Amino acid sequence: MPTITVENYLKQIYLLQRAGELAPMGGLATAVGVTPGTATSMVKTLADANLADYQPRAGVRLTEAGSRLALQVLRRHRLIELFLVQTLGLDWSEVHDEAEELEHAISDKVLEKIDRLLGHPDTDPHGDPIPKHDGTHHRHDLTPLAQCAPDTDAHVARIVDQQPEFLQFLDKHGLTPGAPFTIESTSPTADAITVRPQDREPVTLGLAAAGKIMVKVED
Repeated sequence: MPTITVENYLKQIYLLQRAGELAPMGGLATAVGVTPGTATSMVKTLADANLADYQPRAGVRLTEAGSRLALQVLRRHRLIELFLVQTLGLDWSEVHDEAEELEHAISDKVLEKIDRLLGHPDTDPHGDPIPKHDGTHHRHDLTPLAQCAPDTDAHVARIVDQQPEFLQFLDKHGLTPGAPFTIESTSPTADAITVRPQDREPVTLGLAAAGKIMVKVED
């Protein structure tokens, strides 16, 4: 069984790599909270175990075996987050850190019972896809809010920044997954976009913040 450290590295590499591209070592070190040298040593260990493909001065990507293990960790993490929100009533802004601890302790037997209890959900409270038992998960064609044009109707689908303050801000303004809204205006010069959530007052976001909100544009 992989150690907690191995699971954390595999999960972060999976989240950092994009469409088969290499995950940057600097970003990985930051994500797991270690020095670049420590991250490099661990990645070499993962490569020796055939869980990762490490390319010096370029980056790292997971092998098929590494990806399978990473998806198992993500499945545990995201199901736990949803369980904590829907069953225990925790706020969506505080469950990430709790799930970080519990994802390494919960058994597969308990996890599958949680999955059944929740009705085999596709996404967690932040809109992140929950991998199925076989590693597959639903993929949706989503667009960053920052790239949407004025007068567009859409709904929030996924929040990629799970810092508590950011989630609390979105919750305050009704911009949670599933919430419909209309884009009123965009201003690249002012680095801002203004949206009107349904039954709410308009809210203006910086384009950097808007880029962390993935939306589904209405047809």
